[in-house]
Amino acid sequence: MTRPSESLARRLTTTDAVVVGLGAMIGAGVFAAPGPAAAAAGSWLLVGLALAALVAYANATSSAQLASLYPQAGGTHVYARERLGDYWGFLAGWSFVVGKTASLAAMALTLGAHVAPDAARPVAVAAVVAMATVNVLGVEKTARLSRVIVSLTLAALAFAVVAALAGDPSPTRLDATLPTGPYGVLQAGGLLFFAFAGYARLATLGEEVRDPTVTIPKAIPLALGIVVVVYAVVLSAALLAVGPQVLAASPAPLVAAVEAGPLGALAGVVRGGAAIAAAGVLLSLLAGVSRTALSMARRRELPGVLDAVHPRRRTPHRAELTAAALVCAILLVADLRGAIGFSSFAVLTYYALANASAWTLRDDERRWPRGLAAGGVALCVVLAFTLPGVAVVGGLVLLSSGSLVWVATRSRHRT
Repeated sequence: MTRPSESLARRLTTTDAVVVGLGAMIGAGVFAAPGPAAAAAGSWLLVGLALAALVAYANATSSAQLASLYPQAGGTHVYARERLGDYWGFLAGWSFVVGKTASLAAMALTLGAHVAPDAARPVAVAAVVAMATVNVLGVEKTARLSRVIVSLTLAALAFAVVAALAGDPSPTRLDATLPTGPYGVLQAGGLLFFAFAGYARLATLGEEVRDPTVTIPKAIPLALGIVVVVYAVVLSAALLAVGPQVLAASPAPLVAAVEAGPLGALAGVVRGGAAIAAAGVLLSLLAGVSRTALSMARRRELPGVLDAVHPRRRTPHRAELTAAALVCAILLVADLRGAIGFSSFAVLTYYALANASAWTLRDDERRWPRGLAAGGVALCVVLAFTLPGVAVVGGLVLLSSGSLVWVATRSRHRT
């Protein structure tokens, strides 16, 4: 029997919170997700981006107002439990931990593929170990390193835009053809949502933010707005430079857009930026997964051994190291595009529950209209079920297995 853990330390300022959110969103997703999204939507890729941004906005506002009411580690695991019931809280936490573990594997593989394609998996494992070590040392160190990573990633994306437009950008590369019909635009929105899904990292760190009732509602929409603008500029430049077919065929679509122009010899800058961005996602996402695991372990929905906060560092060190170990094991068998689809389904489930929780708020508790939360639920469900079939099946297996775990844990507690 383990002792309940102590509270985490509130050390993050508003600027720190925005930077952590940017580090989670402006990550490897923008370097990897445009490929499968362009295959689904063709030249309508930007419509898919707008759809993903709309869903992300609904989710962000729901997460922000809930986080101000429940400033605890765990995010939607806490909100759904408080507003919808224990089972839904567990399912939210389960979807987040399992789905984001797949995301971590995808981001680690993206980093390895850009740094050393012939040794991608060993490099990916080393990156996971390094980022977990930083997180265990303290959340303020996570925020400091996130600032450096965000700055370098933005510089690499700016170079990618300049290099892509330095070639022969032309709107003639775009056409009105929909490769898979309107369904493809919805699928592209679901896939591109993968690149947005970092804003709730601030909510999962709610127990470590100073003045969370003010900081979190301000930081989440601000970070999301910056990311939407950056993504729109980057994807527009890539489409004009090479067209959707080239993006769809490349495992590194932004690198392909740069290589097609006169600055192609400097495509290594973009590869380096992708690796740095992936490191940023690993850093912030490991922090988010470990905090959610800590919250679930506190209620014995996960093994009680994970309910531990380091006495000096004030970090959930056991949960952090366990998450890193699981990701390293998955890296032995993971597939990048499959991991993106599976993760998107799991995270859309997580945010559907966040929106449903926000819908229950009283008028004096809410900051945004109730209709926005209802629309967020509907859009999350639609996008989840328009993802590739393998991702949908994997997501349904995820929810079914989570329900079985819930029944087993409840039975054990009653006994």
